[in-house]
Amino acid sequence: MIAQEWEGQGEILDVAGMHATRLANTAIDSIPEARAATAQSVADYASSDLLCYFAEEPEALVARQTAQWEPVLQRAEGELGLSFVRAAGIIHRPQPEPTLVKVRDLAAALDDFRLAGVAFGASLYGSGVLALALQRGWLDGAQALALSRLDEIFQEEAWGVDEEAAERVARLAVESAMLDAWFRALDAA
Repeated sequence: MIAQEWEGQGEILDVAGMHATRLANTAIDSIPEARAATAQSVADYASSDLLCYFAEEPEALVARQTAQWEPVLQRAEGELGLSFVRAAGIIHRPQPEPTLVKVRDLAAALDDFRLAGVAFGASLYGSGVLALALQRGWLDGAQALALSRLDEIFQEEAWGVDEEAAERVARLAVESAMLDAWFRALDAA
């Protein structure tokens, strides 16, 4: 992946477009010195995980969130031994401390390259659960991004797509696809 990024460069380097190179540099240069803090950052995202905050209304959005988020949460609970508190609305609800410790430990058990990817994914999606799901192959990058943007997608369907927002989503889609490819390449290695 990194070789392809470098091969795709012209006379002037486009470092902003070299996502895998940046992530590899992070894995090599930063993660070894900051493993505990990086794993904790994944747990911090899980402590207010996007997937745990369901809308109160409209009913159609609540139904969509339940149909699409709940299976991921249930799989994380069943396969990873986590337990998440669901909330309606935006008022923070603390997650159980054993769950946050388990998320941190799951992240810390990963090698430097996978840990860098999970930390990047948690930030990208606003969800430690989605980052771990992508890393484990439960979802692909497009699915993880769509789940993280479910509320936005619902609003876009009702009100249309803003040009500036569309540009932002396009950038996020590139990063999410790269992260998916990152984990699949690590799995194949």
